[in-house]
Amino acid sequence: MTDFSTRRTMMVDTQVRPSDVTKFPIIDAMLSVPREAFVPAGQREAAYVGRNLDLGGGRVMLEARTLAKMLDALDIQPTDLVLDIGCGLGYSTAVIARMAEAVVAVEENAEMAGQAQARLSSDGADNAAVIEGALALGAAKHGPYDAIVVEGAAEEVPGAILAQLKEGGRIACLFMEGALGLCRIGHKIDGAVSWRFAFNASAPVLPGFETRRVFAL
Repeated sequence: MTDFSTRRTMMVDTQVRPSDVTKFPIIDAMLSVPREAFVPAGQREAAYVGRNLDLGGGRVMLEARTLAKMLDALDIQPTDLVLDIGCGLGYSTAVIARMAEAVVAVEENAEMAGQAQARLSSDGADNAAVIEGALALGAAKHGPYDAIVVEGAAEEVPGAILAQLKEGGRIACLFMEGALGLCRIGHKIDGAVSWRFAFNASAPVLPGFETRRVFAL
């Protein structure tokens, strides 16, 4: 029988802590959430490998290092309402739920959304809700949010998402520029979001987060 708790500790000690992530709430959440319970059935053995995990349909579960560094840069507080976009099977939501007051997760793949809600319930994350809907639309009726986490990459962040960020709020997103992936943290000040570079990481671009291409005749 696989000892997942030992692998979980090893993941934190070899992937998370060496990436300069030392905040106790993040370390504690990642040591507590059973990552193997939030991956496709055939991939439990790969749950703690240090890379993005394929969920199918061009979607991934972000590697632990990337998620940890995003959460570290966002500095999520126990009073925060967080929007988790593209939650997949719910791992990121489960981690954030241990750190924030409440999490609203958005997943447009109906099967994944259903599984995420079931897995979160099994994990006891009763302060998390999964909304099935287009990732690019977010979940405006539950906002505005103190923090937004995008579980995948963007070429461009839809205006509808930025509009759901509270004044003074923070958003973490990976931007793909060709083959290069950059994580940037945005802060909303006076209604506008200004971005700063945080670290390098990559992931597939989420549906609806592509650059809108205008064709001129």
